[in-house]
Amino acid sequence: MPHPLQPFAYCPACGSGLFAVRNEKAKQCAACGFTYYSNPSASVACFIRNKKGELLLVRRAKEPASGTLDLPGGFADSNETAEEAVYREVKEETGLLLPNCRYLFSLPNIYPYKGVQVHTLDLFFACDAAHFEGARAADDAQEILVLHPNDLNPEDFGLPSIRKAVHRYKT
Repeated sequence: MPHPLQPFAYCPACGSGLFAVRNEKAKQCAACGFTYYSNPSASVACFIRNKKGELLLVRRAKEPASGTLDLPGGFADSNETAEEAVYREVKEETGLLLPNCRYLFSLPNIYPYKGVQVHTLDLFFACDAAHFEGARAADDAQEILVLHPNDLNPEDFGLPSIRKAVHRYKT
């Protein structure tokens, strides 16, 4: 696997091209001494369940993995908690305002974005909704789907960490 900072040739502090690998997670500038560490970006995803036990899923509208199944979610913004991010992302993609969410688990992931391998830490939540009435696909979601957990096939999900999370959720 290439170094996570391999695409970045110039020091973000001084602009020097003397920006070289220091170790498996950092690059250091020989000109100014600045060391940049590659830390994962926070991402959230949500298992939203109604009173019938069904899950609300989305079909991805954009790359990567356009057209595949996904859980509502996305990247956390700066100065935002994971909980705030999951509520915001679910509202943006489905229009739903959820009453409560609880943290389940996390998985590391590599998210391909325009030729750059973005290392993420995906935080998974479970949320309850009385019903899915009024849910609509928006933002990064092309379509809303409702399935029972027993009908989920992890291979229908396009992102590796989501496939792993669906498998873990089902077991």
